[in-house]
Amino acid sequence: MSDLAAKLTDPSTLLAVVVAIAVFATFYTIAMPLLERGDLNKRMKAVSTEREQIRARERARLNAEGGKASLRNHNNRNVRQIVERFNLRNALVDANTVNRLRAAGLRSENALNMFLVARFLLPFLFLAVAIVVVFVLGYFAAKPLPIRLLGVIGFAYLGFYTPNIYISNLVTKRQKSIKRAWPDALDLMLICVESGISIEAGMHRVSEEMAEQSPALAEEMVLTTAELSFLQDRRTAFDNLAARTQIELVKSVTQALIQAERYGTPLSQALRVMAQEGRDERMNEAEKKAAALPPKLTVPMIVFFLPVLMAVILGPAIIQAMDKF
Repeated sequence: MSDLAAKLTDPSTLLAVVVAIAVFATFYTIAMPLLERGDLNKRMKAVSTEREQIRARERARLNAEGGKASLRNHNNRNVRQIVERFNLRNALVDANTVNRLRAAGLRSENALNMFLVARFLLPFLFLAVAIVVVFVLGYFAAKPLPIRLLGVIGFAYLGFYTPNIYISNLVTKRQKSIKRAWPDALDLMLICVESGISIEAGMHRVSEEMAEQSPALAEEMVLTTAELSFLQDRRTAFDNLAARTQIELVKSVTQALIQAERYGTPLSQALRVMAQEGRDERMNEAEKKAAALPPKLTVPMIVFFLPVLMAVILGPAIIQAMDKF
């Protein structure tokens, strides 16, 4: 164990491991876009089953007065048993947890169970890793004991919030995809509405046209179409769309659709105005990114470009001076 610990703590070994990880990450980043397969058909097939699930849920709600429909599709039994045994739903689920998972594209019951189990088990896993690194392998041995204990507890605390960070990243990527394609989707929906097509058929057509550009938006359109077909209140379907996406632009459009359904106001004018607002906001975000680019490039230029430039310019002069003196 002492030889293994000494070998693992050797700076040359650590440097080799870090370099290997960096090289692997570089090749992985370059090769993944080339090897990635489009999963559009698989995702759309998974979303199409939501229509049958909504139908079954509404039928169960009508048959059982006051009862809640139990909608479980291919749940992991072990994961569900852990959730039920430790009562993780009451301990870790709040009013926003399910909405965040839906915004990330995770709508099944099994996804919620996996999320709860991850939040329950990862702190213990991170704690065990931190104890091995700090107390067994002897890292940070020069630090005082309270500092090491605080570091171990902080690492375990990080494990508790790692699932939330992962879900937040999924939500951010999904929202970016929807925001980028939302103005174009509204333009297509406007064309469909002005041509006399109903809002359900228009959303279905938009989902087919926007599937390549934004699969996330296509999924939400398919789900909204299914809910408009089976839910008793059409307003609930539009509210669910806004809750699943958690985007202000989508919420504004859903409010306009609800008002059009209630008061009979012209839907085409509202869609035209919302589409223009979406394009303006998309342009503003692009201008903000372009304006923030020069300050972000300052530090990389100072750290990476200037030392190389100084070495190229002053290197020959320094070598000549060393030869003379």
